[in-house]
Formats: sequence, C-alpha cells, structure tokens
Amino acid sequence: MKHYSYDEWLSYVKDEVIGTIREEIESHLYTCDQCLEHYLQAVSEHESSLPVLSNENSFTDLVMAEVSKQKEFTESPTAVKQPVKTKKSFYQQASFHYLIAAAATLLLTFSGVFQSLATYASAVEAPQHSKEKKHTVTEGVIDKTFAWMDSLEKKEANKK
Repeated sequence: MKHYSYDEWLSYVKDEVIGTIREEIESHLYTCDQCLEHYLQAVSEHESSLPVLSNENSFTDLVMAEVSKQKEFTESPTAVKQPVKTKKSFYQQASFHYLIAAAATLLLTFSGVFQSLATYASAVEAPQHSKEKKHTVTEGVIDKTFAWMDSLEKKEANKK
C-alpha cells in the first residue's frame, strides 16, 4: 500500500492535483488511517485560506435543495433534464404482495395444510405414553441399593 506524504496531501487540499491521481488519493484516504492524519493536518494548516461561509445554515439548505433536485431529475442523452418516472410496476407494489399472501393463505387453509400442521403439532406436544415405564439410571441405582439393603436385613434377621 502506497502512503502519500504530507506535501502531497497539502497539494490535494490546495486543489493542485489532477484527475486520476486525485481519484487514487481519495480512494486511498478511505482505507488508510495514517494518511487520514496527514490529510487532517494539511486541512488544518490550510484552513485559513479556505473560503469562509457567510451563513452556514443557508449553505446547508442550498445543498439539500440541490440533492432533492438531483433525485427528481436525471440527465438525458440530449442534456435536457427530464423528470424521473417514479411509478412502479404492479408486481413491485405492496398491495400486490399482500394480495399474493392472502391468496396463498386461503389456498393453504382450504387445502387442509394448516389442519394437518395443527394435528402434527399436537402430536409432538403430547407426551409419549408407552406401555412400559422406562426407568432412569438413578432410579435403577436406587432400586438396586434398596434391594441390597433388604437382603442384608433378611440375613441379619435369619442369624438371630
């Protein structure tokens, strides 16, 4: 990555850089923090020679008005400004999408898809009742321990 010197940034700020080099410098400025620092230093040094805005609020309003004009008008090949067509085709409108969603919902409802989904969901939610109760490992260990203790008690009782 090529870094630009402070003097190159100063000539950029003074608008002494031409076309393609200017574009290269600007694209580099977006990616390099070191060059951004040089650029900011050059701007602060050259700040006294930059034009002063008499009324900053009116300047902002003028810029925003120009931006809105650019949105409304586009440049034609004959250099005559024409309004941009803002009418969307029928399939790009929200009402078309709502209509498709409603139709799909009705189709799925009347075809029974939702009913089968509800049946499946209730089957999944219902506990599985098996004929045989399955014991956990802990229950098995406890049962064996009690059986062992019972056998020890019987042996003690037989000895007496």
